[in-house]
Formats: sequence, structure tokens, C-alpha cells
Amino acid sequence: MDSVSSAVEDYAKAIYALETRSDGAAVSTNAIAERLGVTAASASNMVKKLDTLGLVRHVPYRGVQLTPEGVKVALEVIRHHRLLELYLAETLGVPWDRVHDEAEVLEHVLSEELEELIAAKLGHPTHDPHGDPIPSRDLEIEEGSSTMLQELEPGTSGVFVRVSDSDPEMLRYLADRGIRPGATFEIVDKQPFDGPVFARFGDDPEVHIIGGALARAMRVELAA
Repeated sequence: MDSVSSAVEDYAKAIYALETRSDGAAVSTNAIAERLGVTAASASNMVKKLDTLGLVRHVPYRGVQLTPEGVKVALEVIRHHRLLELYLAETLGVPWDRVHDEAEVLEHVLSEELEELIAAKLGHPTHDPHGDPIPSRDLEIEEGSSTMLQELEPGTSGVFVRVSDSDPEMLRYLADRGIRPGATFEIVDKQPFDGPVFARFGDDPEVHIIGGALARAMRVELAA
């Protein structure tokens, strides 16, 4: 479709993320407002605009879902964002806890020509620095199947595959300990009532303490 505003792109991206988290279910205006840090009234007004543009459809008593055109808008800006994150990290050496905020600004002004140059420079990558999948040029995305680290019990092992980039402090905590997506892990112990998880990563014999909030932000694939 014709170019849309950065605000519309932000809303489409937020709704996509919320739908993905809820396995494709409709999302409420309140959930959208909370994710974007705006009032419910502002979110409601923007959702009406997205509806007028044909980017969302209302599901009675449940909220909204992106239309195929809305998904296209969301995946285009997500592709920009994640390519920029990887470019900033790998080419310019920007720490992975800072690339999100930089990409949030640049994603809306990145031309298609520059997008392709960046993708080619990086070897047409499939994942960003946080392990999130990068939509292809054709706007196809493979989300994959993963589980929150917090849900696992002692003795479980697998591979740490992605982490939310919403909290820079969490990313710095992991970086300071050399823990990044792609590392193998083993759960050693776990405290009840949403308490910390104790785990080893890679070849490091040290047991790391992963607090409940961080363990929920970390996604893993289990060993076969």
C-alpha cells in the first residue's frame, strides 16, 4: 500500500507482537496501549484509523486482528528494525543493549534500496542480535517454536535462542556474563513461586542466577 505514517507502523508492529504472543488471538485496545505506553483513548483512536486504512479488523468483544495488509506493514517495519539492529551491532559495534532504541528511530526512514544493501552486506541474515527472526525480502517469517526459560524444571537442557530486547539492563546482565543466543544450557535448580532459575550456559561451569523476569524474557529450544 502507499506509505503510512511512523505511528501507523508502530501500531501495526505492536499488534503483530501481541498477536504472536497470544498465538494469533485478537488483542485488546488496553493491551496495545500498555505495550506502546499510551492512553487507552489514544490507542482506541489509532485503532479506528487502522481500521479505516484496512489494516485491522474488529473481533466483537475481543479486540482487533491485523488484516493481511496490516501484517505486511508490520513485517516490513520489523524487517527494517531487525536488519538495522544487526547492522549496528556487527558493523558499527554498537552494544546489543543499545541497538533497539537506535533502530526504533531509523526503521521508519530506511529506504528499500538501503534495506537491500544492508541485507546484502550482512549476508542476508535470518536473525537479529537478540535471536529474533528477520522477515525475508518477501515478508515471510519463521517464528519457530520456543519455550520460556522460566517454565523449565531442573535437568532440562537445550539451546538459548532469543531474548526480549525491551529491557537494556537485562541485556547488559547477560552480556556481562557472556550469555548470548546460540548458547547451550542446562537447568541446575529452580526456586518456587516465580523465583530464580539456576543454569549453566555453554562450556562455562559457573552456575548463573537468572531472575524470574529475565527467565520469562529468555526463549529456548529444548534438546531432543
